[in-house]
Amino acid sequence: MSSEQAGQLLEVHEAAGAIERVEAHLAAAGFFAADGAAASGRQADVYLGYGLSESLRRSDRPARPEPVALPLAACRIREAETDRETPRTAGTWRVGTWETTWDAAGYAAAVQAAREAIAAGEVYQVNLVQHLSAPAEGDQVEVATGVSRALARFRPLHGRPFHGSDWSIVSASPELFLARRGDLLWTMPIKGTRPRGGAAELRASAKDAAEHVMIVDLERNDLGAICQPGSVRWPVLMAVRSMAGVEHLVSRVQGHIREGISWTAAMRAMFPGGSVTGAPKVAALDHINALEPVGRGAAMGALGTIWPNGDFELALTIRTFAISAGRIHLWVGGGVVWDSDPSSEVEESWTKARPLLEAIRTATRDPLAS
Repeated sequence: MSSEQAGQLLEVHEAAGAIERVEAHLAAAGFFAADGAAASGRQADVYLGYGLSESLRRSDRPARPEPVALPLAACRIREAETDRETPRTAGTWRVGTWETTWDAAGYAAAVQAAREAIAAGEVYQVNLVQHLSAPAEGDQVEVATGVSRALARFRPLHGRPFHGSDWSIVSASPELFLARRGDLLWTMPIKGTRPRGGAAELRASAKDAAEHVMIVDLERNDLGAICQPGSVRWPVLMAVRSMAGVEHLVSRVQGHIREGISWTAAMRAMFPGGSVTGAPKVAALDHINALEPVGRGAAMGALGTIWPNGDFELALTIRTFAISAGRIHLWVGGGVVWDSDPSSEVEESWTKARPLLEAIRTATRDPLAS
């Protein structure tokens, strides 16, 4: 089922045909134009939830309960000049004490279980995330706007909040899930993390290199299904970059899309991103559902912009917050391979979370945050 509201907002709550419904919604609104000229003043914000991957799982184990009620897909058409949020001055917002769904021991046990599955040959890599939440005081849009301002220092790919009927999503993600310009299609997976200043250690890590190359190979294969034969290349491989308050290994994998491949077909081939699932992707999806205690909500999906000429740019929703029903939610984690150390994996998740939580904490102490 879906609902359309003011501002040409589409919310889809059923997985079947959800991606197709987004493209159909845009087409029915006359959004697309062959040269982009007919609707050059418009853009579309789009959100795809990780829950859309349920149809790919082989296991009949029920999906994990979601900690926050969100649609599985959403889309809003807007005028390009409204790209910046209108400043809000009324009201205040506060974020309370963060709580985890997993304690450290539970998270470490799941990492060990993933290692055992790898040893058994069931999978090569499994991405595991933990969920955090806290009470959020203030109007939902005000909280989201304040969080967005606090996270702006991290230069997110898509920092504009996405406001739904009774929910908001704010992302500090530095990771490109998928982009298209003309016939060029590319993704920029991130795998390998160290605290700021740890670039040399990251470059020297055989474990992080192996983890990263697995995902690059997965993305090459996914792109190969929709790109012209022989066109897939990886011009950037394992570059160390400072992003979102930490050091990351980043690659770029690209190809020339085949004629006639629609936005829906591209999403079906690539979603969800390999760096937030593991390899092989379908096997990893089953292990994620078996090991994580709650659903991923706004995390590990996609958020970004579509233009009238068919170009698009979508961030992978890592470092992404959801605000709804008086609470704020965050998911953080990383990839588990055979030589992962459980305690180190738990610490890596906090390495990613700490800069974000500190930015929000600092903002709520600042009287100008409201």
